[in-house]
Amino acid sequence: MPNAPSSSMPNAPSSSMPKSDNWLEIGKIVAPQGLSGELRVYPVSDFPERFEIPGKRWLLRSDDTEPQPIELLTGRYISNKNLYVIKLAGVENCDQAEALRGCKLMVPASDRPQLGEDEYHVLDLIGLEVFMQASGELVGTVVDIIPAGNDLLEVKLHESFATDKKQKTVLIPFVEAIAPVVDLKSNRIEITPPSGLLEINQ
Repeated sequence: MPNAPSSSMPNAPSSSMPKSDNWLEIGKIVAPQGLSGELRVYPVSDFPERFEIPGKRWLLRSDDTEPQPIELLTGRYISNKNLYVIKLAGVENCDQAEALRGCKLMVPASDRPQLGEDEYHVLDLIGLEVFMQASGELVGTVVDIIPAGNDLLEVKLHESFATDKKQKTVLIPFVEAIAPVVDLKSNRIEITPPSGLLEINQ
């Protein structure tokens, strides 16, 4: 269930620019990679083609109010670091890459891929409240999705649930056996974790 699929990216609109609330962030540039202008990007999208298939993307700099179009030339995934390394047109050296540190990669909201049943966009899951299915007890709130063999929900524990006050978050595998109910309309996920899962300190 919960793993989002790969699907082809629709062509971006070339006429009018979308309004500011019609953009989706797909990743953040965190550092240069090497000396040839490549960039390390932390993804916030489950769709690899966002970073691997050449074509138009949009770059939002910290001092810009609207993203600006830029061409993605190449991209590859570094699995042990959960990063993509990409090459953008016009970024030829380390200094130019360094200038883009902290910039966000965007796509128009109209490029949001269609999902099948029991599949979810990452941004739809962040902010959902997590409850124990058996007791109805509030566990916490989803604050991040960590891509892995099966995606992991990073859940910020509710203060009444955390037995160890030093433990702020817990990772919950996003699989049907553990998260059988995802109700976007009710803003909730219900979980049936195996014994001990929520006591593991992260």
